[in-house]
Amino acid sequence: MSLQVEKLEKNMAKLTIETDVEEFEKAIEKAYQKQKSRISIPGFRKGKVPRQMVERMYGKEVFFEDAANILIPDAYDKALDECEEDIVSSPQIEVTQIEAGKPFVFTATVALKPEVKLGKYKGVKVDKIDTAVTDEEVDAAIERERENNARNITVDDRPVKDGDMTTLDFEGFVDGEAFEGGKGENYPLTIGSGAFIPGFEEQLVGAKIGEETEVKVTFPEDYQAEHLQGKEAVFKCTVKEIRERELPELNDEFASDVSEFETLSEYREDVKKNLEEQKIKEAKEAKQEAAVKAVVEASEMEIPEAMIETQQRQMVDEFAQRITMQGISMEQYLQMTNTNYQQMVDRVKPQAEERIRSRLVLEAVAKAEKLDATDEEYEEELKVMADVYQMETDKVRDLMGEREKKGILQDLAVRKAAEFITENAKESKAK
Repeated sequence: MSLQVEKLEKNMAKLTIETDVEEFEKAIEKAYQKQKSRISIPGFRKGKVPRQMVERMYGKEVFFEDAANILIPDAYDKALDECEEDIVSSPQIEVTQIEAGKPFVFTATVALKPEVKLGKYKGVKVDKIDTAVTDEEVDAAIERERENNARNITVDDRPVKDGDMTTLDFEGFVDGEAFEGGKGENYPLTIGSGAFIPGFEEQLVGAKIGEETEVKVTFPEDYQAEHLQGKEAVFKCTVKEIRERELPELNDEFASDVSEFETLSEYREDVKKNLEEQKIKEAKEAKQEAAVKAVVEASEMEIPEAMIETQQRQMVDEFAQRITMQGISMEQYLQMTNTNYQQMVDRVKPQAEERIRSRLVLEAVAKAEKLDATDEEYEEELKVMADVYQMETDKVRDLMGEREKKGILQDLAVRKAAEFITENAKESKAK
């Protein structure tokens, strides 16, 4: 195999890849072997037609397309290993020579990693984020825990009040006539949830169990059922059950039930500590995001469109993998959202470009500051990956080729660059 690289404008390049005649011949034979069981010619048993006979009847080029599809992936991978340029996009393939007895030649048009002109990356200014935890925030966190541990109890000694969970029967009438879809039995409705037409739930406040209550409403002009839009209606409702949430008392017993602490004061201190740790973590992440963004905005680069398009597809494919793990196929998602793959690709373009710019800048900072990953850091990363995939570290290591290892080392260097920028950023109080 031979490779020629031609630099083009806007950080693009054309790779001309040539495989020798012998490799092309092997690919044709492989294509024939793959197809021969489906070939039928009078006078021969199916699957037993000689290749020369097939080529005589249909032309020597009959297996060329399949042979090209066999050759291109391996030849392109070898070209990637041989090429000294940093290729950052999927290739656009074009076959330029495919003839019997001649070398097979194709071109791959690709994007090259653009050069980055770094702006200021040491001492960029970011807003200081307050990480102090207030008593109100502690109270709110404890109140959420009370809500999580509340129990629903049935009440029968009072009428409905806001926030109650009710079970009711209802039937709706417009101009004195019952309408389709306006009737429900044993329907669960939480008062104040906004689940029903505006004004409906408020009129049930004060209703007593077993007594009929009339609720008068006007359907919104944009109501889903066109024949009811803007119409006045009367619903005859009967509340059959009332339940309310009973919060646990805020005392030492509550603290011991929801935590490892025996007293409410100890539990409260622990809640405050956890909130402080969370705020510090979030502040660090926000500081890093702001610092890196400032460096990106101060830097210059010309990103080839093919690089952005490749990133767009990668992001959508990553999304597809995530929802597949949740039991939803990409086809199902596209149907549910009434969209298509290309629309999703188009939608993520701004994020794709932002991700590329950040990555290129961080790689440039890592190079400028010589922030290389060590062998120890690489081994530690393999251990993390082994834990995630529930595999032995040695097994993960065996799966890593040179290209994969290079990618991991570069990821580690990029993390170091982000940390370097953050550590050297100057915080100032937000105005």
